[in-house]
Amino acid sequence: MIESLQHLPPAADSHGALAAQFTDLAPPLTARQAAVEAARCHYCYDAPCTRACPTGIDVASFIRNIHDQNINGAAVGILKQNIFGGSCARVCPTEILCEDACVRNNPAERAPVKIGLLQRHAVDNARFDGHPFERAPSTGKTVAVVGAGPVGLACAHRLAMLGHDVVVFEAQLKAGGLNEYGIAKYKLPGEFAQQEVDFLLSIGGIEIRYGQKLGENLQLRELHARFDAVFLGLGLGASRRLGLVGEDAPGLLAATDYIAALRQAQDLSQLPVPRRAVVIGAGNTAIDMAVQIKRLGAEEVTLVYRRGLDAMSATGHEIEIAKANFVHIRTGPRRSRCWSTKAVASPACASKGRAWRRGRLARTGALIDIAADAVFKAIGQGMAPAPGDDLAAGLVGEGERIVVDASLRTRVPGIYAGGDCVALGQDLTVQAVQHGKLAALAIHNDFAAEAAWPT
Repeated sequence: MIESLQHLPPAADSHGALAAQFTDLAPPLTARQAAVEAARCHYCYDAPCTRACPTGIDVASFIRNIHDQNINGAAVGILKQNIFGGSCARVCPTEILCEDACVRNNPAERAPVKIGLLQRHAVDNARFDGHPFERAPSTGKTVAVVGAGPVGLACAHRLAMLGHDVVVFEAQLKAGGLNEYGIAKYKLPGEFAQQEVDFLLSIGGIEIRYGQKLGENLQLRELHARFDAVFLGLGLGASRRLGLVGEDAPGLLAATDYIAALRQAQDLSQLPVPRRAVVIGAGNTAIDMAVQIKRLGAEEVTLVYRRGLDAMSATGHEIEIAKANFVHIRTGPRRSRCWSTKAVASPACASKGRAWRRGRLARTGALIDIAADAVFKAIGQGMAPAPGDDLAAGLVGEGERIVVDASLRTRVPGIYAGGDCVALGQDLTVQAVQHGKLAALAIHNDFAAEAAWPT
């Protein structure tokens, strides 16, 4: 399954004991706790929390509904703007978005309203007889969506609401994208990601075809000819290389590959687990990797970042999670090389040390060795190439992302793109959902404009 780690022993604990390490990071609110928390909201008319939400959820309104015990009304208000409201309530960095903007987040009160947990309470406890949104009358238009991650499915759902038929082409064997394969298991435990996909698809008018990969058995030019419009929600599938000597040594692999294997594992006790692990990176994926390998039983986990702690792209909340799980964070060393000392790999990282001199990091020239049984790289991802697809390649600009305008239109009429592959805004699930929604509206409006043209 993870070939470069086959020299490692499996996890020392049973599946049941390990599974207990991957329950909800934050327990859900009880009905009483939700009522008390909702009462803390000022229900601001010009709510700064709503303006901070990338999908524009009317935060004050849904919290008022919770206060009035109208849970279904609260959930509908959330899902109308963000069909992935359940997963976003769990994985969205609310501490730097809506909760950071909350008027109660001040030195006197020191605690914003727990918007993320209230959103989760509403979506989790809503009870609908059917799908909460009805499809508009059929338009006769059919749209191809490439990628069944949050951005592609958000686009597909909005298009279905507007009366269009959608065919989604997905390379993997499951839908969900990052939610299914890339989020830490303690953030989206169990089958939540698939349950959310099933709920989304229940609106009707959306077909998913699996095992369809752009540039292999799927060509963009063909889709462009067959469908009335095409939306690309490709994500970032290629892990960046470190550019170090020994990078292909056994025992070194992308953190995203291990996280995907962990999320799909039926028996956690069969996963290879190093006694000592090094994670290279500074973002939330690096934190996810470090914390999860620690919870699987690694004795010593070190996260290495070449700059200072304040330069890490992981949020303060994520860094605190790492500390709470006894992950060592070592900042300052400049990456140099990785190698394997034996045929049965025992990787090590050697970095040139740095020290603060006159307020700046300067090289010391000293080598710092960090012995490890496995090294995981979490330094970001790039666009996965689509070999043999000239039209798809032509959409990519100098920054290795697809070039789009403010409405997510590419340079080719009838083709749209969104999510991480276009690099507009933050690389967040909630931002991807907004891209999908905006692209669907652009497609719909372009169809209307085309119908209005004189024949």
